[in-house]
Amino acid sequence: MHQSAEQHTVYPVNDPLPTVLCIAGSDSGGGAGIQADLKTVSANGGYAFCAISALTAQNSAGIHHIAPTELASLEAQIDAVINDYSIGAVKVGMLGNGATIELVAKKLDQLASVPVVVDPVLASTSGTALLDVEAIRVLAEQLFPRATLITPNANEASHLTGLVVQSSSQVEAAGQQLLKHGCGAILIKGGHLAGDEATDYLITKKGTQVFSNPREANKNTHGTGCTLSAAIATGLATGLGLEQAIDRAKRYVTQAIRFGLPLGSHAGPTDHFFALRNTRTEQTQD
Repeated sequence: MHQSAEQHTVYPVNDPLPTVLCIAGSDSGGGAGIQADLKTVSANGGYAFCAISALTAQNSAGIHHIAPTELASLEAQIDAVINDYSIGAVKVGMLGNGATIELVAKKLDQLASVPVVVDPVLASTSGTALLDVEAIRVLAEQLFPRATLITPNANEASHLTGLVVQSSSQVEAAGQQLLKHGCGAILIKGGHLAGDEATDYLITKKGTQVFSNPREANKNTHGTGCTLSAAIATGLATGLGLEQAIDRAKRYVTQAIRFGLPLGSHAGPTDHFFALRNTRTEQTQD
């Protein structure tokens, strides 16, 4: 039966609407990459634009094929967005190779006053390497200096610095070394570290701040890194300070993991829209 317009709920649009340009690879499984970014930004009250850096054939078992986007196509995507829309923040995920990183770094020069969150995706959860040694060097030298925040997990922080990262003191040492690349701040995620708490460490020149939540006993965590960084970018686009944006994003991700979806033969995705499916979840928005 047809419903009249009066029967539909109308949600107000914030003025100004927080907008985030997400630059990342496509995950055909829908749990990570650009798909996770778009869902996360939307679930946190923003509007997401996108530029796709690569196409991946991917499911819960892993990545089966990667096709990098031609540089001219990626540049055209970014230009189409930034030449027409106001950008509140940028989230950068998987880029795949040094040439793509160089292009994205160059384009970010056109958005000098916009906060940039870089998730340095070095490998997939299943272990597929996504950047070679030369590309990692370009990432550190050209993209990190343009970042407001970079969000490596403990394994990525270890790979980027050559340091062992297994304890809080080692996390801080790695973070201080990463700051030397010129980024504004480092959030080293502790999901891979031992302990009952999932603890992330924000390292800046002023010191270290800790963000902890009880660890969720749900194996369906595919896409958590993409989700956290996109949620932080949305908070920054909304006008939150960095610490407040991280705190809100971490609470959102914790619930997305709690309600992670048992899809596929291996670890399924987090539930980005848990609030639509679960009416008794705690409020995540401030």
